[in-house]
Amino acid sequence: MELQDKVALITGGKRIGLVVAAGLAARGVDVALSYARSRTEAEQAAERVRAAKRRAAALQADLSKPEASDALVAQVVNSFGRLDILINMASVYVERPFAELTASDWDAALNVDLRAAFLCAHAAAPHMRRQGGGRIINFSDWTARSGRPRYRGFLPYYVSKAAIIALTEALALELAADNILVNAIAPGPILAPPGTTEEESRAVEQATPLGRWGGEKEIAKAVLALLDGDFITGETLRVDGGRHVK
Repeated sequence: MELQDKVALITGGKRIGLVVAAGLAARGVDVALSYARSRTEAEQAAERVRAAKRRAAALQADLSKPEASDALVAQVVNSFGRLDILINMASVYVERPFAELTASDWDAALNVDLRAAFLCAHAAAPHMRRQGGGRIINFSDWTARSGRPRYRGFLPYYVSKAAIIALTEALALELAADNILVNAIAPGPILAPPGTTEEESRAVEQATPLGRWGGEKEIAKAVLALLDGDFITGETLRVDGGRHVK
């Protein structure tokens, strides 16, 4: 895909989203970012986009509510005139022991991690179809891509990220005739979660064949690689430093 003057929507403009937004802007893309509560981070990402002389918007959207996805996509199209790229990054990542899980915990994860990705894609596809095609990139996880739930306490998260792979494959088939390519990225050790101790960080490095955390730029590179390609669809790309082979 030729990226100059295209419009992208990133759901979840925090941390990695900021770097992805900047990478897109450097290639000539206008970027809208949605946020639930992290307004400051989303505004920072928008400023990075504007610094590259591209249009940007930070839009509040509670994607746990089903009607929010349609409203968000409509707001982007009304503001920018089109939508070419959808990057579904919004996610709920909460540790909770299985014995303490409730139906509300289950819904909180799957409604954002899985249902919102489907609903945003469903809302975006007609706009992409009208202009001859587009790109959708979903976000899974290296554990789900490898078929190994390595960490206890993240059951709803793991299930939703495994389902994202199935959603990506099914959407790729449904939308191929419209030249809408659908892929997913499965990050591994990219950024240490808040609260990670130095000992825990070193343990991850030692368990990763490349011996380090990847950093946000590796995800931005993967996003751009999938956007540049015109013959890859239905794929889930691990970006994990070889973590899955050790």
